[in-house]
Amino acid sequence: MRHPSILPAVTAMVTALVLTACGASPTATGTTDTNAKDAAAAKAQAVYDRINGLTGEERHKTLVELAEKEGKLSIYTSNTDMDSLVEGFENTYKIDVSVYRGNSESVLQRVLQEQQANYFGNDFIDTNAGELNIMNKEGFFYPYQGELREAVRKEGKAEGWTASRFNAFVVGWNTTKVKPGEEPKTIEDLADPKWKGQVSMEVGDVDWFAGLYTYFLQQGKSEAEVRDLFTRIAANSKIAKGHTTQGELLSAGQFGITVSSYSHTVDKAADKGAPVSWHPASGGPVQPIIVRPNGVALMKTATSPAAAMLFIDWELTEGQKILAEAFRVGSIPGATDPFADLTVVPVPEQELLANPKKWDDLYAQILSAGQEVQ
Repeated sequence: MRHPSILPAVTAMVTALVLTACGASPTATGTTDTNAKDAAAAKAQAVYDRINGLTGEERHKTLVELAEKEGKLSIYTSNTDMDSLVEGFENTYKIDVSVYRGNSESVLQRVLQEQQANYFGNDFIDTNAGELNIMNKEGFFYPYQGELREAVRKEGKAEGWTASRFNAFVVGWNTTKVKPGEEPKTIEDLADPKWKGQVSMEVGDVDWFAGLYTYFLQQGKSEAEVRDLFTRIAANSKIAKGHTTQGELLSAGQFGITVSSYSHTVDKAADKGAPVSWHPASGGPVQPIIVRPNGVALMKTATSPAAAMLFIDWELTEGQKILAEAFRVGSIPGATDPFADLTVVPVPEQELLANPKKWDDLYAQILSAGQEVQ
């Protein structure tokens, strides 16, 4: 889930639902005393402030000493590559890591429920930008600072949280259905009637849509022109639900082109031998490429704040190599930058947070011109 529109419904949930999320009563493992929340936040803040003020080897040495003394870390995440990150972390440090992993909606729901119940279940969070922005707006995070954050791409230095990787929305295609030299060169090409029934859009990609819609307006198109363009693309499209399913259907040749695949989905499939690509036989990929940061944050009420900070340091250093092995686009540019010389446009996260219904409704209206995948 990448849309902030679920916030009112989630925050209205009763505290008793923590029983479902946590498998325990708030009074059994947490507290209903709001003073305890203030005390937990003050204790964690003292550690955060101390480490944020350090640099280099002194920071690392102090952080490792404090984190290993804590000895444990609780992570809530929607990151499907988290197991590899945790394995590397536990092999390096004497810290036991527990992980709750769900989709981004369930991670958000769990944190909202637990914080409402004054239950301090996690120290660290790793999920999508939309959900991170909601949690930051609720005041759940504490700033992470230091040289590593400064090295992150500018699009990933968000208020309250820091990107660890980016989802890049790319135009992908099946290379047996779209021959070399026949690949689309622009988004506008996909509105051509010759692609009727050969294109796929994804039902949840409101963030991609908002980013590209805003880009076209900034390039001088009118609102009417942009809506007409997307409507014509949708009329050529089969509407899929979920990038994984859409990627499998692309590999199987159920359609020839996807307008907003994740680059890592296409790259992973190609690595396994599927006839898919987002790089044409000549020239560059279809641009602009819309990017959405996925990131990490420190919980203000962490019971293992040093371990949480150490894990962020880890994910922004050694973890970047692990993410690259999974075909992810890391948040710290390396020697080979996949975005170099490309037109990259960030998702307008704050606009989506401020006007979720506007974008949900507009995208649904556009998709109504398409055909649902059977």
